[in-house]
Amino acid sequence: MSLDFNVFVQESPEPGLTYLGLLGSGLLWTVSLALSAWIVALVVGTLIGVLRTMPYRWLQVLGNGYVELLRNIPLLVQLFLLYFVLPELLPQAVGDWIKSFEAPWGPFFTALVGLGLFTSARIAEQVRAGINSLAKGQRNAALAMGMTLAQTYRYVLLPMAARRIIPPLTSEFMTIFKNSSVALTIGVLELTAQAQQMNEFTFRTYEAFGAATVIYIAVALIVNRLMAYIERKSYIPGLMTQEC
Repeated sequence: MSLDFNVFVQESPEPGLTYLGLLGSGLLWTVSLALSAWIVALVVGTLIGVLRTMPYRWLQVLGNGYVELLRNIPLLVQLFLLYFVLPELLPQAVGDWIKSFEAPWGPFFTALVGLGLFTSARIAEQVRAGINSLAKGQRNAALAMGMTLAQTYRYVLLPMAARRIIPPLTSEFMTIFKNSSVALTIGVLELTAQAQQMNEFTFRTYEAFGAATVIYIAVALIVNRLMAYIERKSYIPGLMTQEC
């Protein structure tokens, strides 16, 4: 096996782009998709996680149902349902409007929603576990001080729980970048899709997917170090061993 790194500076079928530029374009779509989906996942996951710890049975059932549904359907199936099936089930005007979004934005927004909601179910479980790991006295003390339930979550429970769940959130943040590769199945030209195109055009399999692998590793390491920095800055001495 001989490697030819000169292939990266050759012109690709995309006007004005070398194959290295092609991979760079794929990386840009990957980062855009992963970061956008992460925002959706963090917001929705936090909301669902809070619902699962509320003192109202029907909210807990609603939150548990959401998590169990999305965690037990493979991401690929969810993307296919959103992209191919959902527009046909909605009212025709709404379905036609969704289908009017042509590539790359139609597949991109579908992947954003699908990846965001899929990851939100996992984050919801972590938020629930983080809140439940706190001493019960914290909730009771906040309520006894006259705080409303919403204020108790906002100012006491969520800030404390967030510090505890940073390690598992780091794993999810890294995973969402890797899971974004599934979006190639509905037409998003992210990093893996561009590596596949490079392989098809040049037949340089090792170079194409080797470069993609190195880029994924680099992104994962950057995310890991960023989250480690946030964990250090938010650390409160004695928090993890505090008992009430």
